[in-house]
Amino acid sequence: MGRVPLAWWLALCCWGCMAPNGSQAQEDPFVRSPGNITGAQELTGTLQCELLVHGEPPEVTWLRDRQTLQLADSTQIQVPLGEDEQDDWKVVSKLRILSLQLSDVGWYQCAVVLGGRTFVSQPGYIGLEGLPYFLEEPEDRTVTANTPFNLSCRAQGPPDPVDLLWLQDAVPLLWPRATPPAPQHILCVPGLNKTSSFSCEVHNAKGVTTSRMAIITVLPQQPHDLHLVSSLPTKLEVVWTPGLSGIYPLTHCTLHAVLSDDGVSIRLGEPDPPEEPLTMQVSVPPHQLQLDSLCPHSPYHIRVACASSQGLTLDQPWTHWLPVETPEGVPLGPPKNVTAIWNGTQAIVHWQEPMAPLQGTLLGYRLAYRGQDTPEVLMDVGLKQEVTLELREDRTVPNLIVCVAAYTASGDGPWSLPVPLEPWRPVSEPPAPSSWPWWYVLLGAVVAAACVFILALFLIHGQKKETRYGEEFEPTVERGELVVRYRVRKSYSRRTTEATLNSLGISEELKENLRDVMVDQHKVALGKTLGEGEFAAVMEGQLNQDDSTLKVAVKTIKIAICTRLELEDFLSEAVGMKEFDHPNVMRLIGVCFQGSELDGFPAPVVILPFMKHGDLHSFPLYSFFGDQPVFLPTQMLVKFMADIASGMEYLSAKRFIHRDLAARNCMLNESMSVCVADFGLSKKIYDGDYYCQGHTAKMPVKWIAIESLADRVYTSKSDVWSFGVTIEIGTRGQTPYPGVENSEIYDYLHQGNRLKQPVDCLDGLYALMSQCWELNPQDRPSFSQLWEDLENTLNTLPPAQEPNEILYVNMDEGGSHAEPLGAAGGADPPTQSDPDSCSCLTAAEVHPAGRYVLCPSTAPRPTLPVDRGSPAPPGQEDGV
Repeated sequence: MGRVPLAWWLALCCWGCMAPNGSQAQEDPFVRSPGNITGAQELTGTLQCELLVHGEPPEVTWLRDRQTLQLADSTQIQVPLGEDEQDDWKVVSKLRILSLQLSDVGWYQCAVVLGGRTFVSQPGYIGLEGLPYFLEEPEDRTVTANTPFNLSCRAQGPPDPVDLLWLQDAVPLLWPRATPPAPQHILCVPGLNKTSSFSCEVHNAKGVTTSRMAIITVLPQQPHDLHLVSSLPTKLEVVWTPGLSGIYPLTHCTLHAVLSDDGVSIRLGEPDPPEEPLTMQVSVPPHQLQLDSLCPHSPYHIRVACASSQGLTLDQPWTHWLPVETPEGVPLGPPKNVTAIWNGTQAIVHWQEPMAPLQGTLLGYRLAYRGQDTPEVLMDVGLKQEVTLELREDRTVPNLIVCVAAYTASGDGPWSLPVPLEPWRPVSEPPAPSSWPWWYVLLGAVVAAACVFILALFLIHGQKKETRYGEEFEPTVERGELVVRYRVRKSYSRRTTEATLNSLGISEELKENLRDVMVDQHKVALGKTLGEGEFAAVMEGQLNQDDSTLKVAVKTIKIAICTRLELEDFLSEAVGMKEFDHPNVMRLIGVCFQGSELDGFPAPVVILPFMKHGDLHSFPLYSFFGDQPVFLPTQMLVKFMADIASGMEYLSAKRFIHRDLAARNCMLNESMSVCVADFGLSKKIYDGDYYCQGHTAKMPVKWIAIESLADRVYTSKSDVWSFGVTIEIGTRGQTPYPGVENSEIYDYLHQGNRLKQPVDCLDGLYALMSQCWELNPQDRPSFSQLWEDLENTLNTLPPAQEPNEILYVNMDEGGSHAEPLGAAGGADPPTQSDPDSCSCLTAAEVHPAGRYVLCPSTAPRPTLPVDRGSPAPPGQEDGV
């Protein structure tokens, strides 16, 4: 409600100070004042006042404790009592409070300004009284054994005072108060040695309320005194002392070991390791563990935690990280490529570093050699990898053998195999390669070029067979497979379904499941285009069956499928959709392929039933704003809503999430029943109602649930939110959230704003819509509950008034549709120049439910209120 003008306040003050006693009573226009309401919190309260006025009806203002309600949720109905605007009017104003709170308690009045004078109704009082209401309840938690902790439980009236009693394992607690005393709502527990449950009872004059039961799980305390007892190059042995675990003995302990660079990557008190740790479990007792397969001469950090039969949790008490280090080891292998050559007076020995791990810092090499009749000589040659030995030229020199070993601070590694001393041979010139005659080289080049050319022709020919489409069949047998040859033309491929599936390279299981889904392209004949957009086109078609011809809608998707995984995902969803069998769910007839020279995979074509009356967004718009307006009874709109809820109940029972539920995706068949459509196979077809954020996929943000906008998480409850927005058909197809930009919708919803109740919307329907937009998804109703409520609402409505001559809108005639991209079929709105746009029906042709009819309206076209915005043309709704 807007700001109250200054003149209104001056008039109110003057009236309160100068009006004589009884003047208001004599000329009081109010015939009904607000009543008194006393109830419990979170209940819905409604106040109402009525007044009779002469001339133009005034605006009714609501007061609480003589203060104007700036954001009151009030509605005002003005009923003329005569035929002229200057006659008497009856004005009814209702104030609704959806959830009573303490801040709503007070005296409520209605105020109007008539002829410069302010009149105020008799006050009505809203009060709260009931059982205590919990502001805070005890929560589940995990604690370590014998460790103090606190629980909190708070409640309030009215009526007050509220007394609180704590219970442990359903037994009242009579513990002495803490020192210093804690507040009554805080329970100080000195510690537990077993898992227990805690709850609280609150009492007031109206009765007792019991809180939820909080489970306190007792886990072992943190182990301590973790230390190293022995170490080897690849093994470490550690022991620790376990902490208290209450009455539950320890079952096992878990140890983490992380390789660190001198401790830099592990900081004191860091809760989680910086990388994936080496994890080991050990049964206890004893409380010790030997870590194997470690890297020698390397720093590690280790920690340990223990668990009891109460299980492990994410916040289990780990010890602090303990820095340890494995000692050095000897090299695991000998030097490689050892050679020894004698040139007459010298022996030159050469080798390379060992391939096996050194297990430490290489300090040098040791060399040993001996002759047949001479003792062994051992030398430390340092880090050199080549040594020259001065030898006497005698008979013993050619019989020498040489060995080499690497060593670290821990000792020598294994010796290499003995290498005999070989005499030196001068390096001779390499033999000249034999020359080939020049014509041999030329012949080889010609043969190689011919092979490459033949291979290229074969590859190009095979590629053209897979990517070109359009001509009649020319079957031949090559390698036992059917081959189809054709020229490029704008038509469907004439290949058989079997040949198409064989060429896609999909799995045999999926190929078998597609037997009943795939449709031969030559059985589909295309007609006029019903609508075309950026991502898809919908065409009227005929499916030639064995004994009949079925009118269908053919949807060609322009989005390219680039990988086999995308194609298999598409076909798998088609297999699942073919199994849908419900009168309010669009049934997939089949899928065929349209080939393409530009893409590696053919484009899928979706075949759906033809929907005579188009989508549920365009139908009310054409009926309401067309050149020949048609009356849509409330009973019909509620029936549409019930059909959608019934179809979504079926899909949710199948564990199928729609993610794009909107009126534009709900179709009307010949019997005026709604079918939920456009799920799974065509997520990327729409553009106008979708908003692209960064590099993410386009999303219909004005229909999408708030948690899906934040986290991109979709559930059946997010479909329930979209269902609440889909009931936009009750507003005759207008755009939701008029004036709110697509990029601002999340902040708008996060601030608590929701769609407003349309003027002609039933209170019960809007309450049902509001339940669909609860912030917590678990608080939203299921589709089965929504369907039941809508059916009950439909049964309580009086039958729609039927005119003498029953007319039925025939939307199957006329020109091209504006843009029915959400339709599996569709038609044009009737025009004044089309006398056959409405055809007479007999009594037997009336809808079997008997709840609604359609007939041309003789009343002038209604004008919508200014604050609801103007409806967008079909297919051009406000984007998302």
